[in-house]
Amino acid sequence: MMRRLARIATLAAGLWLSPAAPAAEACPPAAQAPTPEQAQAGLAQARDRGFLWRISKDGRSSYLYGTVHVAKLAWMYPGPAVMRAAMASEQIALEIDLLDPATAQRLAAALAADADAALPAPLAARLRTHAERACLPPQVLGMMSPEMQALTLSVMAARADGLDPSYAIDPFFAGLARGLGKPVVSLETPESQIELLRSDSAQERIETVEKTLQELENGRARTMVQRIAAVWADSRFDELQRYQQWCDCARTADERRALRRLLDERNPLLAERIAALHESGHTVFAAVGSLHMIGNSGLPALFEQRGYRVERVAFK
Repeated sequence: MMRRLARIATLAAGLWLSPAAPAAEACPPAAQAPTPEQAQAGLAQARDRGFLWRISKDGRSSYLYGTVHVAKLAWMYPGPAVMRAAMASEQIALEIDLLDPATAQRLAAALAADADAALPAPLAARLRTHAERACLPPQVLGMMSPEMQALTLSVMAARADGLDPSYAIDPFFAGLARGLGKPVVSLETPESQIELLRSDSAQERIETVEKTLQELENGRARTMVQRIAAVWADSRFDELQRYQQWCDCARTADERRALRRLLDERNPLLAERIAALHESGHTVFAAVGSLHMIGNSGLPALFEQRGYRVERVAFK
């Protein structure tokens, strides 16, 4: 079984990671697809990370799993408890299934909207400078709107620390499901996710890019990526619950409103979709960003309100 899982992991990683390639000396390390041997070792040595709940109703148990969207290579493999939960479930649900070609194509199209939007010349020059420092291909960033370019650079701010979006665990589950013949369900659409991040006006776009570049320049972006990744890796749920106290992202009314849009306002629909899958008679392993799990509007709380028995699964 371990060898079969390693093969699945290798094939899945190959769909979203490139083979090893030499990087320029000053560039952050490029994400690399694991070899079959590395995948087998990674699965054998994996420990449980993140946050897992068992939700039970109508004689069936499904699972909620809180993920992180940037990680280290070793973290892309689920530990024993998480793997058992995924294997025991009849279907895998993700925010969006990036291994589905049609979904990936729709995501690229959504990212490309307003790609030709103009910025003031000095701000555009700063954005180009950061892209060059990050060694990201111009043709990749050039297909995104300016605010999406800046946000992408922010998420990739800790690649020098080995933290890369390409190592997130979510695509592993999409690959695992395909290898085992389980259905993969997208809980959201690429368009709805990008709409949450897109600026509503030219002025808002300028402000978003300016703020994001400032956080790259003062090191705050890298620090925050490091912390949220560490909180997830060590399953520090109490600290995650206090996210708004340390994220520097809820200081103003506008920032708090943006957080509500990104998290609280999405959670009811996520819960509805997951509940529909469970109540159709099939168990589901639902893996979504960990911040969707916190607070009275988080998914565990919403499922308690729906009459589910909700149990946090402790990791050994």
